[in-house]
Amino acid sequence: MEKTILIIVVVVVSFMFAAVSGDWELQQASIPRANVVVAQDGSGDFTTVGAAVAAAAGRRSGSGRYVIYVKAGTYAEYVTIGKDLVNVMLLGDGIGRTIITGSRSNGTGSPTIESGTVVVEGAGFIGRDITFRNTAGPANQQAVALRSDSDRSVFYKCSFEGYQDTLYARVGTQFYRECDIYGTVDFIFGDAAVVLQNCNIYLRNPPNKVNTITAQGRTNQTMKTGTVIHNSRVTAAPDLRPVQRSVKTYLGRPWKQYSRTVFMKTVLDGLIDPAGWLPWNNDPSNLKTLYDAEYANTGPGSSTANRVKWPGYHVITSPSVAEQFAPRNFIDADSWLPATNVPYTPGL
Repeated sequence: MEKTILIIVVVVVSFMFAAVSGDWELQQASIPRANVVVAQDGSGDFTTVGAAVAAAAGRRSGSGRYVIYVKAGTYAEYVTIGKDLVNVMLLGDGIGRTIITGSRSNGTGSPTIESGTVVVEGAGFIGRDITFRNTAGPANQQAVALRSDSDRSVFYKCSFEGYQDTLYARVGTQFYRECDIYGTVDFIFGDAAVVLQNCNIYLRNPPNKVNTITAQGRTNQTMKTGTVIHNSRVTAAPDLRPVQRSVKTYLGRPWKQYSRTVFMKTVLDGLIDPAGWLPWNNDPSNLKTLYDAEYANTGPGSSTANRVKWPGYHVITSPSVAEQFAPRNFIDADSWLPATNVPYTPGL
């Protein structure tokens, strides 16, 4: 009996230790073991992320999850995970600790599609606990921190830092959870079927005094693509706060004819312009064909009383309509997200 009690005490203490220290292996059960380690100090298998990615095809066996653990540090390099590298995971030590940074931009001669600091093309990618950064600055126009062409890709507890065109969710099905996204103009853009859930969206100070959060690129109304921002928060970054009254900030503008963007159950701070949305370069031609919508948002910028009167703009009042844009329906989340071990809310 005493032996049994002793065993129970040891187990309980072990769980308590895990909760406090975070070092116990069972606490990290949701994080796969690393196949290779990247460390700038030479303590890992590689000193650069690019070298680890380049070697992945030759080192892995099968198509199971291949985990590249990137230790804390600032990695000034450009990384491309090609189409042939499927089910790759980049695992860092946390936002602001593991940083991959570059500075390509339109202003310095790189087309938008080639300006990404990190480009992911292989399906099934997971990014976790990493900062993706583009330091081109607000005057250098389009400058992508991350471009994802990866179908069924997931980003968890990551940050995306840039100004114009920070996060290019280009194609495929994508999910972002508990991420921070910083930018000025069209800084969440592309034509993926993408849900950003429990994220923080930070507006920076733009050079032309106009911010637009999204620019969605659906070109055909039968396409099942669009940008959904769910249960998140939109607020000013530190550099915008002192001058935010002099800056007009909009939820988005329609990049393509059938642009589709939905903000749901998101806190909108007072920096959002009452009109809410902005035409693309003052072109009214797609205001009938786009689908921009808001549902059950809160905060001082959430009032829809003075929103645009476009035929394609909708204030959703029915939960059943809003459910169409929840992860379980919009990106078929229940069929693939559980295998990633990333938390998500399937419904509203």
